[in-house]
Amino acid sequence: MTPAQRLEHIFRGDLVDVVPFALKGWRIPQCEDERRLRNDGMAILDMAAVYRTHSPNVEVETCGYVQDGIGYQRRVVRTPVGSLASIHRPLGGPQVERTTWLVDPPFKSPDDYAVLEFMMQDRQYEPCYDVFAAAVAAMGGEAMFKTGAPGCALHTVIYSFMGPERFAIEWAERRDRVLQLCAAMAHNEQVIYEIVAGSPALLVQCGGNYAPEMLGRERFAEHVLPHWDAVAAVLHEGGKQLGCHLDANNAVWAAEIGAAPLDWIEAFTPAPDTDMTLAQARAAWPGKTQFINFPSSVHLQPAEEIAATTRQLLREAAPGDRFVIGITENVPENCWRESFRTILDTLNHEGRLPLSC
Repeated sequence: MTPAQRLEHIFRGDLVDVVPFALKGWRIPQCEDERRLRNDGMAILDMAAVYRTHSPNVEVETCGYVQDGIGYQRRVVRTPVGSLASIHRPLGGPQVERTTWLVDPPFKSPDDYAVLEFMMQDRQYEPCYDVFAAAVAAMGGEAMFKTGAPGCALHTVIYSFMGPERFAIEWAERRDRVLQLCAAMAHNEQVIYEIVAGSPALLVQCGGNYAPEMLGRERFAEHVLPHWDAVAAVLHEGGKQLGCHLDANNAVWAAEIGAAPLDWIEAFTPAPDTDMTLAQARAAWPGKTQFINFPSSVHLQPAEEIAATTRQLLREAAPGDRFVIGITENVPENCWRESFRTILDTLNHEGRLPLSC
């Protein structure tokens, strides 16, 4: 059984030979050490698109510049009803997950609601199943692939359009306009889920990074949970598995997650890095595949501590069904060789399924 096949069997609920160890994407250089890890069972859960987005009436201009030795991008979005400008700082490199830090959000004043709503309503979508199929074929069975779809609209408004401080003001003073924008986004994105449901992908990650310190339990219940319900109704009809990236503190809404129609959870990070242990998560979320993130802080510890943490995770995950020990965050360059080898060897030697307590 290949590592990719082992992963797929786990997501389908089968009890395989050993608990898989898998990277979310290509997080380390493709080198001799990486090849040895994959030869010994380390899997890759990669991502490929199944739909394209077009905005026929929107123009985007991006200009890069350097200030104080730091690279930035200034992005200007032009529409028939106005323009928006934002500043982003790209982070990450070719061998780690790339992301951007929103330095200056596009939303500056209430006048910008009209521009954002036009942008959202102008978006059109079409399938690109060939892109997904080509990515799978190119890897020749060396990786399993998931695909992505939008998360909760309110979360996008907070982190991509306004930023936390501006959002707090708008939520207090113009909540109806925020909700109107969210409704326009959700209406436009409905077609995406129909496209994804007909795609060749099995796993669908719909957003994530929901932090209780910012979103709060009430907004989570009023916006995230209905989003999951609506999306699951479409994806399950197409035989897809709905997942979400939940790497923050989850204790406050653990019961709601357990009752939600999620099939799998990506990046749950056990204590000591968050407010839940793996044992608590396994008890709260039965029947859901957990592709966890090995606690990031432990990578900095000696090999003996890394192995001990791996054994503890195995004890808490027993009997080991629907469970993957993963790496979903970037790991320091000076740590991964020893850390990944230690985790993988411990799983291969002590992670035989079914696990005993």
